[in-house]
Amino acid sequence: MRRLTAALLAATLAFAATAAGPATIEPKALHNRIAWADRSLLVLDVRTPEEFSAGHVPGAVNIPHTELAARIAELEGARDNDIVVYCRIGVRAATALDVLEKSGFKRLLHLKGDYMRWSEEKRPVVKSE
Repeated sequence: MRRLTAALLAATLAFAATAAGPATIEPKALHNRIAWADRSLLVLDVRTPEEFSAGHVPGAVNIPHTELAARIAELEGARDNDIVVYCRIGVRAATALDVLEKSGFKRLLHLKGDYMRWSEEKRPVVKSE
């Protein structure tokens, strides 16, 4: 019985470690890094161009999640940077983070709460319309 319990505990911990995914960054921390003009940072918006134009995090680069794998070369210069990824609520960002991770990017962060939280907290937004 102890072996079964130990095995189940080990399996649960292993699953939790892999399911955890990339680290997150709080909107306030990202806002501060943007304000400091942190050059070791790339903010990646993986929503549609229409969503991006309607409002995005200042300094963000837009590559829709459906195009990311084909456009990965555009991010080669940021391979040593922290890359903060966001979408509207997190689903597309998770897909994009997986693509980035499989492409060898290591310094990946997910914006906690994504764009919804960013805008709800009344953080700065850039509109391209």
